Amino acid sequence: MLKFGFPIALLAFTVDQVSKWLILNHVMAPPQVIPVTGFFNLVLGRNTGVSFGLFGDASPWALIALTLAIVAGLLVWLQRAEHRLTAVSLGLIAGGALGNLIDRLRHGAVTDFLDFYLATYHWPAFNLADVAIVSGVGLLLLESILPRDEAKGPKKQPMLIR
Repeated sequence: MLKFGFPIALLAFTVDQVSKWLILNHVMAPPQVIPVTGFFNLVLGRNTGVSFGLFGDASPWALIALTLAIVAGLLVWLQRAEHRLTAVSLGLIAGGALGNLIDRLRHGAVTDFLDFYLATYHWPAFNLADVAIVSGVGLLLLESILPRDEAKGPKKQPMLIR
């Protein structure tokens, strides 16, 4: 299923990197808060950790190594995947992870710019790589509860007649 997952990973990676380039070079020069709607702003943030800033004090190289190990595992899983939805899901996760990895290598932190809020509560800022990762995980969870096509599921053993 590499033929389905790899283009998705490349697309997720490219969309993430282009969006970050636009934000850094054209939209947020100088850094500012740009109100878009009554519940969404564009902001410029840097996350040295992982989700919600967890492990922000960890060495960037440790996080880079961890990301590379995870992506390697995802690529092995992708190569063994038997269903298109699995391949698409894994491609989204791998592409998003690589997008954030490039940020860590280039800037020492991940660039975040999407800020959703309700009244004074702001969800932590995130980026399109994060959207790809969460979407991929969501699709994997959805796939885990969908019924399998018998032709694609585990093979049934023939009944033995005595």
